[in-house]
Amino acid sequence: MGGEIDCCSGMNQKDCIDSCASAEKMKNGNCKNSKGLASDALPLPVGLTNKVFFVLFFSSSYFLMKSWREKSRTATPLHLLTLWELVAIMTQLASFIYLVGFFGIDYVQNFVTGSNEDDDVSEVELTSLAPKEEEVVVKPSPLQVQLKGILLGDNDDDDIAAAVCNGTVASYSLESALGDCRRSAWVRRRALEMITGRSLDGLPLEGFDYGSILGQCCELPVGYVQIPVGIAGPLLLDGLEHMVPMSTTEGCLVASTNRGCKAIHISGGATSVLLRDGMTRAPVVRFPTAKRATDLKFYIEDINNSQNLSAIFNSTSRFAKLQGIRCAIAGRNLYMRFSCFTGDAMGMNMVSKGMQNVLDFLQNEFHDMDVISVSGNFCADKKPTAVNWIEGRGKSVVCDAVITEAVVNKVLKTTVPALLELNMLKNLTGSALAGSMGGFNAHASNIVSAIFIATGQDPAQNVESSHCITMMEAANGGKDLHVSITMPCIEVGTVGGGTQLASQAACLNLLGVKGANVQSPGANSQRLARIVAGAVLAGELSLMSALAAGQLVKSHMKYNRSNNDVKATT
Repeated sequence: MGGEIDCCSGMNQKDCIDSCASAEKMKNGNCKNSKGLASDALPLPVGLTNKVFFVLFFSSSYFLMKSWREKSRTATPLHLLTLWELVAIMTQLASFIYLVGFFGIDYVQNFVTGSNEDDDVSEVELTSLAPKEEEVVVKPSPLQVQLKGILLGDNDDDDIAAAVCNGTVASYSLESALGDCRRSAWVRRRALEMITGRSLDGLPLEGFDYGSILGQCCELPVGYVQIPVGIAGPLLLDGLEHMVPMSTTEGCLVASTNRGCKAIHISGGATSVLLRDGMTRAPVVRFPTAKRATDLKFYIEDINNSQNLSAIFNSTSRFAKLQGIRCAIAGRNLYMRFSCFTGDAMGMNMVSKGMQNVLDFLQNEFHDMDVISVSGNFCADKKPTAVNWIEGRGKSVVCDAVITEAVVNKVLKTTVPALLELNMLKNLTGSALAGSMGGFNAHASNIVSAIFIATGQDPAQNVESSHCITMMEAANGGKDLHVSITMPCIEVGTVGGGTQLASQAACLNLLGVKGANVQSPGANSQRLARIVAGAVLAGELSLMSALAAGQLVKSHMKYNRSNNDVKATT
């Protein structure tokens, strides 16, 4: 075929493969043995050179992606490059040019001239070695997973799902092996149905961007759950009107909160104040003796050391600002509760990064310090605790309003004295009898959870974010109602995590707090916390009124019960 002959003529397949190996040329099932190779000009063996440039390319790519993801999370412009980023870009470009040239080498070898004294055949091409299942196959790279002798992605979905079921293919590797997040979710879903023998027909698959959650929101996806979003409002808070998105499956919740917003609006609106803003993380370290633990405690509390520790902590982020470290001793164990301003991010990762930097420094000063855990539950995250209730975590907000007697009577359908008595006996006395920790309210967690889900917050942080005490007192000579809520640990952010998903970002945009606030870092997340507090105030006001008027059971029987016949499915 035009200057090339079939060197495999008269050979069995093994001999042909051996011949190819001796020529050090085997690509895509086609072998060529030519007089001169362009790769001969390389100063190093071609195999070693390829490995070097592959490592350089993927290492620089990983570094740049990691760096740019951090910039996106912290709202840093991507065009502001560090020295190492410039080096990585040049390395990536050079390795890319080499790899493109190498893989295009077959197209130029026919133009290369010269002699090879060891060649028995001139201008030889070993062609068409298409291996069958029982024949020798060139081992693929780690990302090129094979099934039945071909690339994984070239198989039918059901075959891939069956391979997942029998363990041939790891479920967690589907995204990297197939290169298609939506298809990976479908294959994993089919495998799950095969394993359990149960249908997932009611769980939606289409209409979701699975690439948007890869590596940041959810692993091993098989679909998504639909939760309706309702709107309560307008909520008149600090002179601004907000339409509050609430994602819930509980009937009456949005309607009740909406009624509370109406009562607040007619009465002139509510006012909120941000008391504190600081995310916490508390590692636990151990020493050989209690005295050594107290030595570190006194070291941290020494004002001469605090400035240095703050500088070490703050160096990890342009937004992180260490506010303080509170220490607690339990025998020879020391708990250090770091508190940090985190801008518009909820901030758990940011404070953890800074805390790790400080721990690394302290270990150089205290060589006998043993870090047991970066979280020692003195933070405290996703647990009802006295330390959060007293000192706060995240955003601490107080919000109040005066509701006129006419609004209490006409909109809320009750009276001021009835609300005062109910609040005393239910929210205060009843909660005290129950030994409640931060639960001196009617249903703050209802509103917090609904807004958290709608705006992409961590729903599990509803535990401490719902810490709330509701107060009701007589105002203006006893005829009007002063109502307030105090929430010491609302943990919210407007960047990172689930806030980047399309639906959640749309809800944040509705509130006017989407993304980071460039002019005033932290202003958007603080505003979101105020809105959460204002919505809780509205929800408390409406539910307490329904209880005082004896309307709760009646309204739930009317609006919170389905008439559909729900049957068990197999």
